[in-house]
Amino acid sequence: MKNERILKPESKNRFVAFMQKKWVKILLIVLAILLIVGGFFAWKAGSLLNKISSNGNILGSIGHMIPGAQSELVGEKEGRVNVLLLGMRGADDPAGGNLADSIMVASLNLDPKSSKISLISIPRDFYVKDIQNDGSSKLNAIYAQGYSKGGPKQALKDMEQKVSEISGVPINYAVMINHQGFKDLVTALGGVEVTLSQPFEENAQFNQEGVCDGEVFTVPTGKWENKIFTHTKTNSAGVKIEVKTKKPVYPLCLNAKPECGGTFKLPAGKQTLNADQALCFARARDNSSDFQRAKRQQIILQQIKVKALSIGTLTDFNKVNGMINALGNNVQTDMEAWQIKKLYDIEQGMNTPEVVQRVLENSEEGLLYTPEQTKETGYILSPIGDNYDKIQQLFQNTFTAPAQKDISIIQ
Repeated sequence: MKNERILKPESKNRFVAFMQKKWVKILLIVLAILLIVGGFFAWKAGSLLNKISSNGNILGSIGHMIPGAQSELVGEKEGRVNVLLLGMRGADDPAGGNLADSIMVASLNLDPKSSKISLISIPRDFYVKDIQNDGSSKLNAIYAQGYSKGGPKQALKDMEQKVSEISGVPINYAVMINHQGFKDLVTALGGVEVTLSQPFEENAQFNQEGVCDGEVFTVPTGKWENKIFTHTKTNSAGVKIEVKTKKPVYPLCLNAKPECGGTFKLPAGKQTLNADQALCFARARDNSSDFQRAKRQQIILQQIKVKALSIGTLTDFNKVNGMINALGNNVQTDMEAWQIKKLYDIEQGMNTPEVVQRVLENSEEGLLYTPEQTKETGYILSPIGDNYDKIQQLFQNTFTAPAQKDISIIQ
C-alpha cells in the first residue's frame, strides 16, 4: 500500500476531464475519417453513376433522392419491376465484342405476401426480326446493331424493345456488364463460392481450330478447311448437271494461348472460384449446352449478389473501392442514379425473397424448338407454335408457375 498512489478528489476530477477531452479528440478524429471516406465514396459513386448511366446525371437525380419525394420505378405501382441483364465480351473485343451472349430478365414481385425474384434466361440463338433493318438475326445481334446505330443508349433501348416483345412484359431498364467488369467484380469480392456435385470439364470450346494466321492460330493441326466448288458438266446423255467437289483450301491451327487454358476443369465439392475461373465456368457450353450455361450464370449471379451486399464486404474499404472501379469502367445502364438507389432499396426491403429460376430452351417445358438449319441462319431457336403466346404466359405467371426441372445444377 505504501507504493500505491492516492489521487486527491481535485486530481481525480482533472484526470477525468483529461480523459474525456482525449476521448472527444479520438471521436472527432474517427468522425473526420468517416466523413472523408464517406465523402470519397459519395464523390466516387457520383462519378460512377455519371459514367455508367446513359440517362441523366447525378445532379439531375438529387431531387428524387430527397426523403418524401414521390419517385416510383416503372411497374412499382403495379407490383412488379422488370430489369434486363446483359453480358458480353466488350466493345473493344474483336471476337464479337458487342454480341449479347448472356440475356436475362430479372423481375421483382413487390407483393409483401409473396416476396419473390424471378430470373428467366433467353438464349442468344433465339431468332427474331431486326429493329435497325428489315432482316432477321439471332437475339444477341440486336445489341450490336443498335450500338452501331447510336452507341450504348440505342443498344440498350433496342434490346429492351425486343425482349419486351418476346416476353409480353414491359421492360424499361437494362444493365450491361462486359467480361472485364465481371472479372474485376469477382476479384474485388475475393472470389465466388460454388458447390459442385460432380467434377466439371470443358475441353472443346476454348480450344477450337481456326485458319492459320501466324498471329493467334499458330499451332498446326495437320488439318485443312475444305471448300465446296460447284461447276457444270455434261453427262453421257448430253444433259448438263451440277457437280460439287470438296477441296482443302486453308490449313488449320490451334491458338497457342487458348482462353481458359484450352481445357477448363473444376473438381467436385465446395470451392472459391477466382475471376478467371468464374468467367470460364460462366461461359462454358460445348460439353454441356447453352441452356446449362444459362443456369450456371443465374446461380453465379446470385452468389455475387449475396457476397457484394454482405456486411463483410460493405465495411471493407478495398472491396467497395474495387467494386466501384470494376463497375465504372465496364458497365452501361439506362437507369438514372435515383432509379438505381430505389431498386436497391426495394430489393433490400424484400426480406430474403425466394428466387425463381427459369431458362428458355429447346424442349416442351423450355418452350423453344430447333428449326431446320440453313446456310443463312446457322443454328437458331424459335418459339413453339412460332409465336410468343406460351412464352408470354410463362413470363406473366413466373411467380406462380411450377419450378423448372434440373435448374439448380450446382447447389
